[in-house]
Amino acid sequence: MITCILLSAGASERFGSPKALASLWGTPVIVHIQTALLQTSCDKIIVVLGAQADQIQPSIFIHSRIRVVYNKNHYFGQASSVQAGWREADISSKGVLLLPVDCPLVAASSIDKIIDYFGKHDPDILVPSYQNKKGHPPIFHQRLKSKVLNLPKDQGLNSLFAQHPPQTVDIDDEGIVKSFNTPQELEKIISGFPTKTFGNDEQL
Repeated sequence: MITCILLSAGASERFGSPKALASLWGTPVIVHIQTALLQTSCDKIIVVLGAQADQIQPSIFIHSRIRVVYNKNHYFGQASSVQAGWREADISSKGVLLLPVDCPLVAASSIDKIIDYFGKHDPDILVPSYQNKKGHPPIFHQRLKSKVLNLPKDQGLNSLFAQHPPQTVDIDDEGIVKSFNTPQELEKIISGFPTKTFGNDEQL
């Protein structure tokens, strides 16, 4: 069992408005991502909201696999949102897959390949890569839960890498290394994926 934590709690200060609601071919980014995730083998999808939660909430699907968690400490950074989401994950989850909302072009089929590799090789941390460049979404094993939940507020998840070196898996999907922080960056990554399919031969 794999739980996906969809991270959408940041203030989006550089973007100027909620990145979750940015338009991706006429549809909010967070709608595209939820649609893709529901095509994957993720058993549960926990959407972590924080800043602008009231604006984003109406775009969250009402679905048995989707749950919303509010991170009251979102201003402490992404690790606090991972902690908020993981606290609500099913104890039977073998691991959690972490997908930031500003990485909207990952193919559903790629996520399934990452999950499949994780299930076969059982690493502490698995990070996908495209042409030797690491990207998203990583998976953290359930056995690291206590370490993640006890991270100090001034430390990110990368602080675990020294003790738990991530394994990597090559994924033939440029979307795993495409993210955005500004409207210009979003426009740039979209231009490289003109109304493309997301791995399941279905346009989202």
